[in-house]
Amino acid sequence: MRLASFIRPDGSRSYGTVRDEHVLDAGAALAGKYPDLKAVLAAGATGELTGVGEALPRDAITFLPPVPNPDKILCVGLNYLPHILESGRPHPQYPSLFTRYPSSVVGHGVPIVRPKASREFDYEGELAFVIGKDGRHIAEADAWDHIAGYSCFNEGSVRDYQNHTTQFWPGKSFEQSGSMGPWLVTPDEVGDIRDQTLTTRVNGNVEQHAPISDLAIGIPEIIAYASTVLTLNAGDIIVTGTPGGVGRYRKPQLFLEPGMSVEVEISKVGCLRNEVAQEQ
Repeated sequence: MRLASFIRPDGSRSYGTVRDEHVLDAGAALAGKYPDLKAVLAAGATGELTGVGEALPRDAITFLPPVPNPDKILCVGLNYLPHILESGRPHPQYPSLFTRYPSSVVGHGVPIVRPKASREFDYEGELAFVIGKDGRHIAEADAWDHIAGYSCFNEGSVRDYQNHTTQFWPGKSFEQSGSMGPWLVTPDEVGDIRDQTLTTRVNGNVEQHAPISDLAIGIPEIIAYASTVLTLNAGDIIVTGTPGGVGRYRKPQLFLEPGMSVEVEISKVGCLRNEVAQEQ
């Protein structure tokens, strides 16, 4: 099942399932019971969306991030060996976690924004997953049971602000600098996510390409570690890190400029595409 949140042609927000070139507007039928997709996940009710809702053409709606209102967005830095090597850092013993905020993330087809404050706007193709069941102190062996689905993520990074100090937060939190989508694919459709491959294209040129199995710290370990610190809630987003090939460490460097396009594609998950706009 492919789950999506979106803006209807009349400007109101909704959610539903994606079927071929249409989106079924389940939110119109179920909003009184589940106001948003996060509520559907929290209730364990994704099955209630099957076949429900008026079919809207995909080109008539505007995609939001699959979960536009998560309680938390946790990101893992330096989690693919090639990216660790290109950045000159040691192999991590624990996941390097930092946070983003919902205002920093847009949906598929919506421009990501290069801020006025910088010209070092970089791309980072990543796998994201969404928590489907609350949990604290989750064992690695149980971690897969807490995943609602997978999505593509572009961790747009403002490199000079990221490197002002040892804290990543400023460079990862500019408004509308990252993106997620187009949808959330449930695990039954993907199979073992470690068998899939991530590819990032800038203006159609492949800049990153790696198997998900190259993660230095795997998904169960990330979930176990993060849930030791705090409760993971349904709808929370965890972004797992980027492969080598980011613009900062490329020779010559490649930073995003207005008019460019970025695609993050993960096999069996989807292809997230955004153009780059300039902050006004």
